[in-house]
Amino acid sequence: MEIKVLRGAPCGATWLAARKIKDMPIKDALSRFGLEVQFFCTANPSGWDPITGKSPVHIAADIHSAVLKNCLKKKKSDLIADIKAVTT
Repeated sequence: MEIKVLRGAPCGATWLAARKIKDMPIKDALSRFGLEVQFFCTANPSGWDPITGKSPVHIAADIHSAVLKNCLKKKKSDLIADIKAVTT
């Protein structure tokens, strides 16, 4: 899987995590990306958010995982549109 980071976390965790999942199957990468972000994130893990009840590290993982999932959905729909355009 090719990954191109257009915008990432200021601490650099996005780019480092992207390198770790680059050659993984998509299914594995989806479950692993957030965890890799947590490993590299430099936010204070003890700074719990009173609204979500999560640490900044967990929030970062959730955001990164959601973005990766949305990008893959968009890529899939673009591919389907390309196939339809070719076959019609």
